[in-house]
Amino acid sequence: MERARWTSRTIFLFAAIGSAVGLGNVWRFPYLAGRYGGGAFLVPYLIMLVILGVPLLILEFAIGQKMQLGATGSFGRIKHKLSSIGFGAILCGFGVCSYYAVVMAWCLLYLIFSFSLKWGVDTEGFFLNQILHLSPQSLDMGQVVTPILFSLVVVWMAVYFSIWKGIKSVSKVVTVTMPLPIILLVVLAIRGVTLPGSLEGIVHYLKPNFSALLDLEVWHAAASQIFFTLSIAFGIMIAYASYKHERSDIAKSAIITSIVNSAISIVAGFVVFATLGYMAKQEGVQVSNYISQISGPSLTFIVFPKILSLIPFASAFSVLFFVMLFTLAIDSAFSLVEAVCTVVSDKYPHLRRQDVSMYVCVTGFVAGMIFTTYAGLYYLDVADHYITHYGLLFVGLLEAIAIGWLYGVEELRLYINSVSEIRIGRWWNVLIKYIIPVILMVLLAYTFIKDINTPYGGYPQKILWIYGWGILVVIGLISYLLAHFSAPKR
Repeated sequence: MERARWTSRTIFLFAAIGSAVGLGNVWRFPYLAGRYGGGAFLVPYLIMLVILGVPLLILEFAIGQKMQLGATGSFGRIKHKLSSIGFGAILCGFGVCSYYAVVMAWCLLYLIFSFSLKWGVDTEGFFLNQILHLSPQSLDMGQVVTPILFSLVVVWMAVYFSIWKGIKSVSKVVTVTMPLPIILLVVLAIRGVTLPGSLEGIVHYLKPNFSALLDLEVWHAAASQIFFTLSIAFGIMIAYASYKHERSDIAKSAIITSIVNSAISIVAGFVVFATLGYMAKQEGVQVSNYISQISGPSLTFIVFPKILSLIPFASAFSVLFFVMLFTLAIDSAFSLVEAVCTVVSDKYPHLRRQDVSMYVCVTGFVAGMIFTTYAGLYYLDVADHYITHYGLLFVGLLEAIAIGWLYGVEELRLYINSVSEIRIGRWWNVLIKYIIPVILMVLLAYTFIKDINTPYGGYPQKILWIYGWGILVVIGLISYLLAHFSAPKR
């Protein structure tokens, strides 16, 4: 069967940028900048973008486009057993999607609540007690929270109809879901910088503290953010690139995707810190008092609802904010599912794409039900830490080794240069073969030692060993078995 194609290079870029830009741009980058040196954080961030992010993104675009297959098929063509790298990538990505969809379900609920500002004054109590019904014990799962479960059904329906016909559906959806959240983010940024006190927040965001650059943890945070925000090692970019023509440009697409993604992260920082400056002035405190609260769910569902309640036209801007978050997230969510569907369709081309999409979405919904329980936030936090800090980094390490030492990095570089307007030099070979593997091994070792010395999040060792490390063992075992018992596509 003839492989489906993107209708244009612009649509491919929309899809790639949409996948890269997600909730992490809004709730992780501003937090890292605020905590690790303000404007000085851009130094390690941009360095890691150049030596880690862009080269790996070029690698994934190139291998997918050259092999014309998803993650497992692409690596399987290099060597049969290397298909386990692809399986590891899509399983890690699928695990992320199972809880990412639950966060989107929270966004949907808050979108409805925005019309009446239902969260009131005690935004923390509303989120933890009335929305999550958070259990006081991380091991006490309790029962499923019905509103979240129903909202999760809606989310997975939206994901399904975004990818049910493969890239034909994706191509249509991304024309709306990629530019819309960026436009809304710019609107919120303009509103934020016009609020009283916003300047204090922006100064805190941009003022550099170069002494922070001497801290290894700052460089670890920058490298991690670059790695995760570009959707590297999920199998997504390999899948998306496999639907391009073999002679399509690679290097320029990777550079554009990386630059736009980073620019959106920086704009998101202005939105967050401008509004924090406003809230700080309203409450008569320092902006630094909020730094510990501006990461992850606490920023989105506790701090921002409180800020939005204080500004004029609160309901309107609350609706815009949560529409922006949902549309920002859905591209990332359905790209994770599309990576899995591509692998399945490559292996079993006789299956209808609608059926494959349905099977994957239903499985994702079932896998995510644990995160709708009273202890869902705890399990989400643990799963996110172990998958993103170990699973994805390890997959990225294996990708670099597979291309750098087994396939032949020079051969791939020559192919990239033969189709790209921007030529990449032998420095790319050095990065893929030596520097990137060393960086990723250092990051893995650093995180492992840190977690051994201090249990992550203060959780009981029981939940960390059984659930956290258990997820990684299951992903590794399934990846090995699938690679061992399946034949690569020829």
